[in-house]
Amino acid sequence: MRRIITLLLFCALSVNGYASEGVELQAASIDLSDKQSLQRGAKTFVTYCLGCHSLKYMRYKRLAQDFGLDEKKMLTQIAPQNASIYDKMFTAMNKHDAEKWFGIQPPDLSLIARSRGTDWLYSYLKGFYVDKSKALGVNNAVFPDVGMPNVFWQLQGQQQAVVNMVEGKQIVEGLVLDKPGTLSEKEFDDLVNDLVNFLAYVGEPMQLERVSLGKYVLLYLFMFLGIAYVLKKEYWKDVH
Repeated sequence: MRRIITLLLFCALSVNGYASEGVELQAASIDLSDKQSLQRGAKTFVTYCLGCHSLKYMRYKRLAQDFGLDEKKMLTQIAPQNASIYDKMFTAMNKHDAEKWFGIQPPDLSLIARSRGTDWLYSYLKGFYVDKSKALGVNNAVFPDVGMPNVFWQLQGQQQAVVNMVEGKQIVEGLVLDKPGTLSEKEFDDLVNDLVNFLAYVGEPMQLERVSLGKYVLLYLFMFLGIAYVLKKEYWKDVH
């Protein structure tokens, strides 16, 4: 029984995400039908994330089709320079350089929104703060001791951690903006939300189609249930 409970807790954490002690996750606003948001999120990913992280299951042609975007606009407005519409979204960073600079190869992010949860991802991207004791000069309130730099520091600005001591352990209870960035707080929140929305789409590109198809499947099952009930009454009417 104890093993079963542990397994259930692990699965719940995997689906819903988790944060470090003292930090409350912020809710992301996910709307996969908002194609403008998905386009902005894709552009943000290519600009700030693709240098280290891949989306190895996605092609630019698929993005153009799902976003209702002309292929030429996809190549000029979203895809990196000299990319082909048939290219997969691989990072240009090789494994050797990645391990030299970061100690480990940055993970592929195709399923990050599904494995961590959109709220976790949204809070994580907003959770960087200055920490001079770290090699990269930053830490993260949601994922302590993370080995990733804050790629949005110019946009977001610099945050300081509000720390409280609990039983001799430092607990980050909040973040305060110390030096504003080039975007306002709302503008940065919208940018991060669009990026998370895009990564949620990448984790399951067929989600909207699946949900739409599911409605027809349920309608068919309810209709079949009525027919089955009528047939049951017809077949059994003479049994008694």
